[in-house]
Amino acid sequence: MPIVHIALVEGRDDETVKACVKAVARTVHETLGAPLATIRVYATSTPATHWAVGEQTKDELTDVRQSEKRE
Repeated sequence: MPIVHIALVEGRDDETVKACVKAVARTVHETLGAPLATIRVYATSTPATHWAVGEQTKDELTDVRQSEKRE
């Protein structure tokens, strides 16, 4: 039974995440040959303040990028 976990930074709407988990399940089925009924795919959304790249949180990185675009 393949189990796939997708970790995302919050901000995507439910329909987009739903389409993603379905597409991942189909891809696992097609590439591994596992029956769809045995494939588990789940996505978790993490607040941008709880996700870091190095020592900067995702919300800080987004703020920096937005201020750079304004300059």
